[in-house]
Amino acid sequence: MSSISNRIYARIVVAIALGAFATGIALAQQPTSTWQQIKQRGELRIGVTPGEPWYFKDPATGQWSGIGYRMGQQIAKDLGVKLVPVETTWGNSVAAIQANQIDVMFVLDATDERKKAVDFPDAPFFWYAQGVLAREGLPASNWADLDRDNVKIAVTLGTAPDRDLTKRLTKAKIERFQNMDEAIAAFYSGRVDAAAFYHPALVMQQARVKKGSVVIPQPVVALATSAGIRREDDKTFRDFLDKEFDKYYKSGETQKFYEEFLAFRNIDAKKAPPIIKEQWK
Repeated sequence: MSSISNRIYARIVVAIALGAFATGIALAQQPTSTWQQIKQRGELRIGVTPGEPWYFKDPATGQWSGIGYRMGQQIAKDLGVKLVPVETTWGNSVAAIQANQIDVMFVLDATDERKKAVDFPDAPFFWYAQGVLAREGLPASNWADLDRDNVKIAVTLGTAPDRDLTKRLTKAKIERFQNMDEAIAAFYSGRVDAAAFYHPALVMQQARVKKGSVVIPQPVVALATSAGIRREDDKTFRDFLDKEFDKYYKSGETQKFYEEFLAFRNIDAKKAPPIIKEQWK
């Protein structure tokens, strides 16, 4: 090999080495954990999707509200960063978390299937109960009150309430519908005596149709909701959310977030069962 070739070769080797060194520095400096990324960007990206009372987008202003959004505002404030809502869907939210499109999706239930893909804080965000929107005069304080052969109850096909009520109520007639809107329409028209779903969603439906009342029958069928985040070795963000959820739940602030939204939608919070299970009667 000539001296010129040797010099060219040496330069190539040096260039490759410098490139690898620079790449190594860049990778070392790049934040890898969610906590580091939030701090560097100065932003907390939360997933949002229409569905009251969890999330609501004002068609006139484009402003988001709801329990999930309100908690996002509080978390961002406590972190000292800007809140950035990113529109997604419930079905795509887990993929959005994994793809680093959002940092967190509030009001995401920690199901066994989701736990395989994303992580969740230990402390619950809040609780909801399986409730019924019952017609006036229909006894519903206990599930046994509803388990009569002359009672018709609407459920959304394939949901947890559908599965539970099918096992729980052996005498009542379960009417299954493709979605909640169809179930509520059947209730409004009087084709069924009650509609069953989780109580915060039923509160919103009752306000819309202005008929019946929302009841949490005994024994209570309760489910905690949470927030989905990326699964990673650094648990700083997960542990932070865990403490935040516990603090705001126990202080009653989470309930206030709910009541704020109900007031915004002109709903009397005193007539709506709370999202704090210790307050259920």
